[in-house]
Amino acid sequence: MTKWEYATVPLIIHATKQILDQWGDDGWELVQVVPGPDSTNLVAYLKREKQ
Repeated sequence: MTKWEYATVPLIIHATKQILDQWGDDGWELVQVVPGPDSTNLVAYLKREKQ
């Protein structure tokens, strides 16, 4: 059975692509982007298979 680890990452609107590309290069897959607690920023949920 596949085991996963997860991360939550705050996204800065003007650097979203760079942030997600960096995490993607480290093997993380984007699962979802949702509004942050204050509804002005975004939070990305990512996952990758445990080694």
